[in-house]
Amino acid sequence: MMYPLVLDLADDGIPVAVTCRVLGFSKQAFYKWRAKPVCDRDYDDAHLVNAAVDVHHDDPEFGYRFITDELAQQGWTASRNRVNRLCTLQKLWSVHARRQGSHRRPGPPVYDDSWAASSPPRRRTGCGSPTSPSTPPRRELYLCAVKDACSKRIVGYSIDARMTSQLAVDALRNAIALRAPDATAIVHSDRGSQFRSHAYQQVLREAQLQGSMGRVGTCADNAAMESFLSLLQKNVLNRRRWRTRAELRLAIVSWIETTYHRRRRQDTLGRLTPVEFEILASAAHAA
Repeated sequence: MMYPLVLDLADDGIPVAVTCRVLGFSKQAFYKWRAKPVCDRDYDDAHLVNAAVDVHHDDPEFGYRFITDELAQQGWTASRNRVNRLCTLQKLWSVHARRQGSHRRPGPPVYDDSWAASSPPRRRTGCGSPTSPSTPPRRELYLCAVKDACSKRIVGYSIDARMTSQLAVDALRNAIALRAPDATAIVHSDRGSQFRSHAYQQVLREAQLQGSMGRVGTCADNAAMESFLSLLQKNVLNRRRWRTRAELRLAIVSWIETTYHRRRRQDTLGRLTPVEFEILASAAHAA
């Protein structure tokens, strides 16, 4: 930033060599800048910022990590640190504030947890407790989802205006119809009344699936599903006030089937989306 000052002082009759010596840089560096005021790095940064702004405009919930992934998909080569620096300068932050809080340690187990005991991730499936987004005036809409612990894909879900056992039954049947799991699969959930209902247990028996329930008051036992519900809360439910149940239902389904399944890359999947991971896993299995 001192180079323009050398030009101003030269116009006043002060030699370039004297100014450069006083300011602490060489004449060669000054003349190199004068021949090319905008270096290639600044030029590339400017274009990278424009691309990052476009990505952030389409998905305001994306932070610099997901912006980096999207830029890589578009053919840009940039590290996370570089994108983080440029996003910070341009104030391109996720719309979600980072919440500070302590992580609770799991309490003593009530009984043997089949979820924790099953080592192969492909054998485990999580069933989340219903969440209750609402529309004014307090017209709740409940969601229950089933998540594949291997690919992180939501393989079944159900949305209804009432939180009943049928909500969990429909989500589980949806997952069974899509996945057709064998008897080695484990379906894990919390100890909500929906998952302790006779109808839910009957579906598990009919499909010959092994049920598993976490410990009371310990969210870490069902962290896989709670993380998904937290993302849904931040990316859809908290973004705005929804006027009708139909509008909110459409937003939830669209976010699950497009953003979460096909755009949101995850570190545990090797920076792949759930759909990409399943395609590669199927190809490897077929080979």
